[in-house]
Amino acid sequence: MRRRHTPDRSGDDSKRGTLVERNVVDEPGHVLTTANALKGSKIIALDGEDIGNVFDIVLDLHDRRIAYAVASSGGIGEMLCAIPWNAMKYDTGDKCFHLDVTAAHVKGTPGFDEEHWPVMTRSPWGLSLHQYYNRTPYWVAE
Repeated sequence: MRRRHTPDRSGDDSKRGTLVERNVVDEPGHVLTTANALKGSKIIALDGEDIGNVFDIVLDLHDRRIAYAVASSGGIGEMLCAIPWNAMKYDTGDKCFHLDVTAAHVKGTPGFDEEHWPVMTRSPWGLSLHQYYNRTPYWVAE
């Protein structure tokens, strides 16, 4: 069986941030990587439009889960927006994330800049964002 994982950190930076395959006898279907390796990954909307890149990944340390991806549109005066992690699916072949909503839908998400992030721990903010993406909040038992 094959497992993808991050390269060793022994000092060879030429492969840092890439997924490397190794033969590992383990459970099938697992893809492991670091959050840092995913930064910069393209995010593609349902209509095929590239809506930006992963700027950062937000972790909920209390629930021990990935909460959000922060998407960047890039360019001068770039705007950021949060996307619930469970609204994205990673495509290991194309090495990008796919959403099941259109680019126009994503562009309707309230944006923020790098200096003025929303308070993501506020329940109304999180509930509103998850509802906008038609997702069950990650902190609600499924």
